[in-house]
Amino acid sequence: MNIHPVTASAVESFSQTQDPRLKHILTSLVKHLHAFAQDVQLTEAEWFRGLEFLTAVGQKCDDKRQEFILLSDVLGLSMLTVSMNNDRPKACTESTVFGPFYVHDAPHYENGDDVSNGASGKACVVQGTVKNSDGQPISNAVIDVWQADDEGFYDVQKDHLKHAQARGVLHSRADGTFNFKSIVAEAYPIPMDGPVGTLLEATKRSPWRPAHLHFMIKADGYETLITHVFKKGDPHLQSDPVFGVKDSLIADWIAGKDGMTILNFDFVLNASS
Repeated sequence: MNIHPVTASAVESFSQTQDPRLKHILTSLVKHLHAFAQDVQLTEAEWFRGLEFLTAVGQKCDDKRQEFILLSDVLGLSMLTVSMNNDRPKACTESTVFGPFYVHDAPHYENGDDVSNGASGKACVVQGTVKNSDGQPISNAVIDVWQADDEGFYDVQKDHLKHAQARGVLHSRADGTFNFKSIVAEAYPIPMDGPVGTLLEATKRSPWRPAHLHFMIKADGYETLITHVFKKGDPHLQSDPVFGVKDSLIADWIAGKDGMTILNFDFVLNASS
């Protein structure tokens, strides 16, 4: 069998798949993978190297870190998928990548609380409103927030840490407003101690992400929003290794008269169809 019959046979092997969407995805995947191998004239040695790399990516994953998400991020696949699936009205807040360090069981806080919980960094206040595209406030929206500290690490990257830091869950008030204390976001490099870091080093790509806060906001009757808020003026805004920066998500961290830094940002959710 030469290369073309192999491809045809692999596609045909999925002909009895009952789920039409699964069948379409698998047959298209086979066609594109085979076309890629032919396009680059993939050698057996390179194929083995690729398998070893993917194995290493899987071995780096655990309940605190998702190296496959990180790989998807640096290849631009995460942002492409986000862009294709979040075509919202212009008034709505734009989405961006999820990232590998979200935690499902983050502690819950009341408005005004300090979610940093001892994380190192300059103190700040984050405040804003959750509303819909008509400008009406959305009450009781679930606001998940997480960020790295000023050393560039998320809490789950610290083996010695026994409690959550710089992450939490709170709810918008009846008027849609929210506020919490945290630390000023700082730029940091994505993890370089795994196979994705090796890939960036081999390709001479910068690992530095611009300073940002992660948000995931949910409310009944609205699409879930997964996004960041980036710090205006960060030198890495134009070279984000995961391609997640959007102009509408860049905001000022403003120093107040009392020395406290303040971030104001309003989120606009899109109604569910």
